[in-house]
Amino acid sequence: MTSQPQTTPKTTSGWKAFLKRAWPTIRILLSIALLWKATSGIDWHALLDSGIQIQPKWFLAAGISIILAFICGGLRWGFLMRKVGFQGGVMDYVALYFAGGLINQGLPSTLGGDSYRAITASHLDSRGQFNESKRLDEELHHKVDLEHATPKLRLSFSMVLVDRLLGLGGNNLLGGIGLILGGATLATWGANLGYAVTAIMIFSILLLALILAWTPSRNLLQKALNRLHMHNALAGIQLAFAWPMNIVQVAFAIGIHFLTIVALGFCLKAYGAEAPIEGLMIGLPALSLLLMLPISISGWGLREATLSSVLAIWGVKSSLTVLASMSYGALTILCVLPGAYYLLKRK
Repeated sequence: MTSQPQTTPKTTSGWKAFLKRAWPTIRILLSIALLWKATSGIDWHALLDSGIQIQPKWFLAAGISIILAFICGGLRWGFLMRKVGFQGGVMDYVALYFAGGLINQGLPSTLGGDSYRAITASHLDSRGQFNESKRLDEELHHKVDLEHATPKLRLSFSMVLVDRLLGLGGNNLLGGIGLILGGATLATWGANLGYAVTAIMIFSILLLALILAWTPSRNLLQKALNRLHMHNALAGIQLAFAWPMNIVQVAFAIGIHFLTIVALGFCLKAYGAEAPIEGLMIGLPALSLLLMLPISISGWGLREATLSSVLAIWGVKSSLTVLASMSYGALTILCVLPGAYYLLKRK
């Protein structure tokens, strides 16, 4: 009677341990497989013989766009953190944003860097120094249990979540607009899907604003935050989603994602390729959603396979899309290298 319940958990935990050890290797293999899929149909000899004229000035323009996108994202997050009572300087948060972006380049999704900046920012003081170094090291090197975490750490994670939600909203709205403009090229229902996505996002924005404007619902939200010992979180939530600041936040979020779209367009131009803006507005937002899934290493392979498939519909050569996508990935790594300063500073 007792032996069967005892063996099942052991077997389950053994499989979990095996998958946990094997999953990083699986992700690497998935990235390689996706890269192979994206490049398998390319005739590289014909591509080289075609005499592509690479224009480096467009790589420079792409790098500037990527850096501006990271700076704007860091500024948004920094103002949210300061609104709820954290004392770090805004530029310190921008630097941590770059550090999180750098960490993401070696991780399977874009969520690992978020955890790093949430944990590290909770220990940042007004002088730009880290306090409680021993606790900081423990939190960075062990799985964080938010249920038993300190209120300060919970508050930091909540503002990273708010920042993420703003980014997600801007990404989805930009994708919806792209589908409205060019969805008919994808399918007969493409434009209708764009209208539906845009309507859902606008409805969500207005609903959140209404919840924050109506006193009973706002008080209920504050009580829920108080139970979680995040008394100051409401100030950050209002900065993000309350009327009329939500209009500014949405426009800012769309602008940040548009900078990344422009950067990819510049990478295509560097190889002499042209892609319609609506195609890029569909491809990159869809890719941003996929990058949240832990199925490749920092999106390598997944990015090339997705973009080459999408842009081929508009007649962009897959070979040039793959080259531009790989260049975009390499430029992103170069642009977030300043984040290494904070990683080394903590050491």
